[in-house]
Amino acid sequence: MIICKTPLRISFFGGGTDFPEFFSENGGAVLGTAIDKYIYHTISHIPSWLFEHKIRFAYRKVEFANTLDGIEHIPFREILRHCGVFENIEVNLASDLPAFSGLGSSSSFTVGLIKGVNAFNGKHINQQDLAKQAIFIEREILNESVGIQDQIFAAYGGLNIVSINPGCNFSVERIPLPIDRLQELDASLMLFFTGITRRAQDIESKKIRNLLNINANLKRMLNLVDRAHEVLTSNASLSEFGGLLHETWMEKRLLDSAVSSSSIDSLYNQGIEAGALGGKLLGAGGGGFMLFFVPPERQDRVRTALARYNEIKFSINAPGSSIIHS
Repeated sequence: MIICKTPLRISFFGGGTDFPEFFSENGGAVLGTAIDKYIYHTISHIPSWLFEHKIRFAYRKVEFANTLDGIEHIPFREILRHCGVFENIEVNLASDLPAFSGLGSSSSFTVGLIKGVNAFNGKHINQQDLAKQAIFIEREILNESVGIQDQIFAAYGGLNIVSINPGCNFSVERIPLPIDRLQELDASLMLFFTGITRRAQDIESKKIRNLLNINANLKRMLNLVDRAHEVLTSNASLSEFGGLLHETWMEKRLLDSAVSSSSIDSLYNQGIEAGALGGKLLGAGGGGFMLFFVPPERQDRVRTALARYNEIKFSINAPGSSIIHS
């Protein structure tokens, strides 16, 4: 049995600039972190000659099949095909948090399954190849309207700047923070679930079709990556990081009318009025998780103001996809 653990992620700055439709002309960059909430794949060999099936996949439902074409779950089916596995395999999926909630779970699923199936085949895959294969599968095989940051954070883990040149080559730079500053950042972040899940590519497709009109917004969001990096790596107060999160949320809201809603705006405003210095809705928008930057001494007030929403405790700078049992 093989168990693979793959992190979810939080994107602080630069989301949207990681789409080829933007970075092929302008370059792109994202500042974000993997978090200690994970997707788990358990992968086992099954002696199919003893069963009535050759493939079993358990997620929110359980599928049995004798060929890959008999599998309904398209990403699972095509990842196995890409990795050259056609039978005698059982995969069970578990997740710490719900899918379609702005934490990159779809890409964490892809990365984790590729990593696990390679281990099942007796192969090691490095972080760069893992990220690149996941990007290829999602964009070229599954034809999904996704960027490339989620796959990279799932594969590499860490608190990073991901820089992307127009040729789609990317580099991952860990942000070197003293342990006390890293802990201060970690302790200043709060995460609340809006209670709404949605498919990111539905919203992202609309943004891409409207790229000409939102190009200036994305360029301003790209500039915030460098400003946030400077705050983190200088002696500046981390409260400035919270202020920049507010700026990027204001820009993000303008990308498409579906990014926010009256209920999401109300949640955000309640958090700010209670003491948060800034925040943003994670992922494409429309629902999922709301992130706030809140100095620790103000967090009880924010928690009280948002008592109707579920708060999720988490930590940043989690490791990338890894085999934890073999």
